[in-house]
Order: sequence, then structure tokens, then C-alpha cells
Amino acid sequence: MTKLMYVVAIGLLFAQCSASKKSSSSSSSSSASSSKYPNKNTMPRLDEQTFQLTEVSTDETYGYTESNPIRVGGPFSDAVKNEQRFLNALLGPDNQVIKYRRTGSCCPFATSNGIMDGGLLDRYEITYEGLEKPIYLFVNMYDYEYLKAPKGFTFKK
Repeated sequence: MTKLMYVVAIGLLFAQCSASKKSSSSSSSSSASSSKYPNKNTMPRLDEQTFQLTEVSTDETYGYTESNPIRVGGPFSDAVKNEQRFLNALLGPDNQVIKYRRTGSCCPFATSNGIMDGGLLDRYEITYEGLEKPIYLFVNMYDYEYLKAPKGFTFKK
């Protein structure tokens, strides 16, 4: 295992452990931007566990490919929680409740927001009633961009 992958793996483990603890403080720093929400900490929420999405992507690769992952970003202490907040907002195409399961990390990439300027994507298996075979989505916990539901999904309102 390369040094970078080892450090990233340790960081991911730390992030998952930290995400299970409730934090009473919030970070106001931002290193990424978007047109609608310039501060990644201002993404609206339906509740503490669910981001409020407002549109579906027209890009067929958004979330479905390693080269175009869903970038949930946020303070490192909220990284895993932000992945969950995003996934909790999704519904199937006919408003079916989805189930998701993290299947692992993959796909090392460079980012100034990661550990030692690198990160790994998380891969999630998505299922819902009536779906013939699982869908896999790629999520980037380090970087942020305006969040949309991937094509083929709807979202909670």
C-alpha cells in the first residue's frame, strides 16, 4: 500500500469514527464554491440528517462515474455525515424510499482538501422497491459543489 493510500485510509477511519460523535460547534471556513451556495456550510437541510435538494442533474454521468462524483464536501469532521445527509435526501424515480450501503473506497485523486493533498471516493450501493439491480454512486467527501439528485432519482421535499 502506498504511503498516500495508507494516510488516506487512516483519515477515512478517523472521519467515520468522528462522524458518530455529535459536534456542538460548526466550521465557517470554505475552500470550495458553488454558484448557489458559495459556502459549503450553507447547504439547506430538511432536518439534521437530510440535505434539501432542489433539482435533478441532467448530466447522465453525475454520481455514476469516478470522473464525476457527487461532491458533498464540508468540514472534515462532517464529511461522512454529509455523505449520509445527501443520500438521505434521495428517492427513487417514483418517490420510492431508497436503501444505501457503502461498499468501500476507491479511486485515489488529488485534492487540496484531503489528507496530504489526496483523497478516495466512497462507493455506495443504492436499492429501492422495483429496481432490478443495484445502482452504484460515487461520492467525494473532500470537495464541494452545488448538490443535485443524480439523473433517475427524485428527492425529498
